[in-house]
Amino acid sequence: MSSKETTRLLVVEDDPGLQRQLKWALDDFEVECAATRQEAVAAMRRLEPPIVLQDLGLPPDPDGVEEGFATISELLHLAPATKIIVVTGRESREHALRAIRMGAYDFCQKPVDMPVLALIIDRARRIHELEIENRRLAESRPAHALDGVIGSSEPMMKVCRLVQKLAPTQATVLLLGESGTGKELLAQALHGLSARAARPIIAINCAAIPENLLESELFGYERGAFTGAVKQTRGKIETADGGTFFLDEIGDMPLALQAKLLRFLQERVIERVGGRELIPVDVRIIAATHCDLQAAIAAKTFREDLYYRISEVAVTIPPLRARGADAVLIANYLLQSACRRQGRPLLKLAPDAAVAIEQYGWPGNVRELENRVNAAAIMAEGKLVTAEDLALEKPADGADILPLREVRQRAERDAVRRAMALTGGNVSKAAELLGVTRPTLYDIIERSATPQHD
Repeated sequence: MSSKETTRLLVVEDDPGLQRQLKWALDDFEVECAATRQEAVAAMRRLEPPIVLQDLGLPPDPDGVEEGFATISELLHLAPATKIIVVTGRESREHALRAIRMGAYDFCQKPVDMPVLALIIDRARRIHELEIENRRLAESRPAHALDGVIGSSEPMMKVCRLVQKLAPTQATVLLLGESGTGKELLAQALHGLSARAARPIIAINCAAIPENLLESELFGYERGAFTGAVKQTRGKIETADGGTFFLDEIGDMPLALQAKLLRFLQERVIERVGGRELIPVDVRIIAATHCDLQAAIAAKTFREDLYYRISEVAVTIPPLRARGADAVLIANYLLQSACRRQGRPLLKLAPDAAVAIEQYGWPGNVRELENRVNAAAIMAEGKLVTAEDLALEKPADGADILPLREVRQRAERDAVRRAMALTGGNVSKAAELLGVTRPTLYDIIERSATPQHD
């Protein structure tokens, strides 16, 4: 609500009556009007509005469209991130599509349906804010702080705060989460923010190495220990001495090896395969798995004593579907990175792509999102990546309106619950904390308690 109150909106329209109507209807925004291309460019330079509402028919050719298209081109050249919403007649859908191909964000047909226009503008504001947050995360973050972790949702911010708290300690951390949620990235962050950052972090994937080779990979081997062991070789744990050892997919470690790993965790010494020497190793252990270890313990495929050793602190990473608007934020970041790698001009997400990303369940999480975005960056034509480019189902007409309403309702409910908790249920203090009146707060509480119907 507060960002909406401070959002600038440039209306490019030569009809004074329609200017007044739009100013009145959009009074929650800071509205500036321009009647010509020159005035629009000057206002863009002066105000840098994130959203532009533009008619295509501008003087000196109010009955044509070329002056409008020239204005779009110039405004986007000055401010590529600006969201331009084009107003067209019902018979001019091809003009609207041409504007979107040029880089406009969306279009609205005349006669203007103000509730629909308000939703389009609010959605454009939300996407613009996500892109700004994306750039801030990509450009302004210190290189050492959770590098590569993108997100602003409360579940992910909670994980990041926990990682920052755990990193300076020597605690053994167990990262839990579905495949593709970024467990290895957070293990890197735990190491990079620790006092061991100058030493190596060595990772091993317990599910990717055959059982008969995993022991020698972990502990190393002496010359002649087995056929092909022609020289003494240090294992991964020994190589990580002084640093961090990351056991990825530990839930897939063979039961026989679990006993040997437990001995190392208890005594902090290793024995190479075929050797007798006890070698002390100083490493911090971070483990990760997508498995339900409690179920594995019940099934006798994972040792309970090992579980307690590796899980001094367990961090559960939320799946992408539980992270709200993070999916669009991450997709924008990945899209820019993919364009740079491919040497392509920077692309943007089309409105239908942003909605499709929010609505899709992402069973493969961030890894699946990255794969789809990388492919779309190669295959997309024009300046926009569409839902079709991402191989996602195109949202039905009007389908993008419901998530926005749900997001608002959920945000209101969460804010009210937090304010009431902080004030011990005092409505007056909660209203003051939220910056609303008591009647408004009562109205929000009543709406939250009442089932919503379409």
